[in-house]
Amino acid sequence: MMTKAKNSLTLPVNGKPEKSQAQESAVSVGNGGEWHQMGTDAQPALTTNQGLPISDNQNSLKANPRGPTLLEDFILREKIHHFDHERIPERIVHARGTGAHGFFELTESLEKYTTAKVLTEVGEQTPLFTRFSTVAGGAGSADTPRDVRGFAVKFYTKEGNWDLVGNNVPVFFIQDAIKFPDLVHAIKMEPDRGFPQAATAHDTFWDFISLTPEAMHMVMWIMSDRTLARSLRMIEGFGVHSFRLVNAAGKSTFVKFHWRPKLGMQSTVWDETVKIAGADSDFHRRDMFDAINDGDFPEWELAVQLFSQEQADALPFDHLDATKLIPEELIPLKVIGRMVLNRWPDNFFAETEQVAFCPSHLVPGIDFSNDPLLQGRLFSYLDTQLSRLGSPNFHQIPVNAPQCPFANNQRDGHMQMMQPTGRVNYEPNTLAANSPAEQPETGFKTAAVEETGVKGRIRAESFADHYSQARQFYISQSVYEQAHLASALVFELSKVEHPHILTAMVGHLRHIEENLAQRVAAGLGMDDLPKAPPVAAPVQKLAPSPALQIICNMKDTLQGRMIGVLVAEGSDIASINALKNAVTAAGAKLKIIAAKIGEIKSADGSGLKVDTQLAGTPSVLFDAVAVILSAEAAAILAKEGAAVDFVRDAFGHLKAIGVDKGGEALLEKAGIDPDAGVIAISSIEGFINAAKTRQWSREANVRKLA
Repeated sequence: MMTKAKNSLTLPVNGKPEKSQAQESAVSVGNGGEWHQMGTDAQPALTTNQGLPISDNQNSLKANPRGPTLLEDFILREKIHHFDHERIPERIVHARGTGAHGFFELTESLEKYTTAKVLTEVGEQTPLFTRFSTVAGGAGSADTPRDVRGFAVKFYTKEGNWDLVGNNVPVFFIQDAIKFPDLVHAIKMEPDRGFPQAATAHDTFWDFISLTPEAMHMVMWIMSDRTLARSLRMIEGFGVHSFRLVNAAGKSTFVKFHWRPKLGMQSTVWDETVKIAGADSDFHRRDMFDAINDGDFPEWELAVQLFSQEQADALPFDHLDATKLIPEELIPLKVIGRMVLNRWPDNFFAETEQVAFCPSHLVPGIDFSNDPLLQGRLFSYLDTQLSRLGSPNFHQIPVNAPQCPFANNQRDGHMQMMQPTGRVNYEPNTLAANSPAEQPETGFKTAAVEETGVKGRIRAESFADHYSQARQFYISQSVYEQAHLASALVFELSKVEHPHILTAMVGHLRHIEENLAQRVAAGLGMDDLPKAPPVAAPVQKLAPSPALQIICNMKDTLQGRMIGVLVAEGSDIASINALKNAVTAAGAKLKIIAAKIGEIKSADGSGLKVDTQLAGTPSVLFDAVAVILSAEAAAILAKEGAAVDFVRDAFGHLKAIGVDKGGEALLEKAGIDPDAGVIAISSIEGFINAAKTRQWSREANVRKLA
């Protein structure tokens, strides 16, 4: 069921490519501001696999516009079920993953809000397994594309497994799970050509996005520096949806979960990201592996936003809408614990590949909200695991098995590893005194929430504001981050072949910020700004949220970073040792780079061990670099392309560069005009301070941004 359209639009729909002829297609705007593209007489009807014509492909069936999704929605189940089984055995999304074991330690009890022991027993260390992943690429793709990162945590609690399955971005592209197959099909490699891999810079993605206004907030996030992570150890994590906590009295409180990295957030710049993929396609996985092996265990704080139904009703948006976040300025974060990852898997396939996360895996005291995207995920993830792992017994795989006692009457099936005894496999029964039974007092109880209304395929009107938070995100960024975001949009859209998609996207940007639309239009060579589409709800002028930035929120630390030092025969060992001591004291690592591996002789004749070869170790692999060379070595390296690229890229990627006289000579030969971020290596403290961040004021001198 769809209410009478609030607005009507007419959009071009391309015919067969060889004809290059556009048709006109009517678009109606639904109750929640979603776009419904109506077919022309020349287009076939959209149907189920049984031939049933579909009247609404944008909304799942709900008990009421803001109510839970109904199991009877056979159209949703068929669509998601088929999508879940499209690939065997690699994950359809989140295929490229890195995982590790660790623990969660609660530091502040939430007993007022929940009965969940994992959230009430202070000091208790709960074992867990965490998997990070890219979304779009396959298992063999590079670690560093512009992409959202999956952030999934499996807690092995005393009361069963709890899976908190989220991303490093707090919002999502779509509001209703029924659109997830369409979204992923649009993001993935185009089906007629099998490329591009792990990229959104192509027509099908932007065509879908241009017809999905609800995605505009997420577009701001994915085009921002948030999707160019420096390290998995330096990303935030979010549960995305609102959940419920339920206390002993049965009272429920809404909650949103946040993971905050101990090392702080940090991203790379786009040119650097592209070059890292070529230098080390396993950059993030190797970084995590090395950190754990070196005892530098990655750590995150777990924080929550807690709010009542009354607070939710007062928000200027609907918290059940997964394309919205709750700014920290409105509901502050409360830190309740920490996660530490301290053990690499013994076997990558057995653990990282076979781990199965499902948002439906909860413990008593935690429950779901009516978020329609979450409601669909409750079905989809379980269905996916049945396909990918081949058996309903996937929970018996060690990495998936609870570490508390578990028992039921579910039997047999492919790859059954347990050996139940006795004649009883049902409940209730009188034949087995030790068979598992209900636990009325301690078992899971659903939050008592009253639902009324008329069921139907209709989106809540409170979901109709698609641009206000997109605007808020953009205006909250620093001027540098705004330039990066605008430039990312220009890059992505410049790869799109069909002009009408560009026109539509720039039209959407006008609702977000006129200046952003102008910058992108100029970068795409548009003479005039296209008309903005009608809005289903007025764009609110929400206040900036400084917490949404990265640059201004970076921690003043060098901890967890890597410094590269370029040396050669005759380098000054005293300067190298002084730098190494300072870097180590600051909690960072240092690697010695030279033209050849092995050992070189320093200026005083002593030997210096080389960690890695220059030709295979470009400066993109480091957070800052130092160049310590004799005059003779500098002259030789000035004729070596790898050395020249080493310093040029470090400068172009806004990194601090420490130099001695020989280093200065190499920079001069490379055509680099030193700035405040090029520091004499004798000033160790100055170099360490500069290495903690990037030299953002340099950027305007090294590249043109939108």
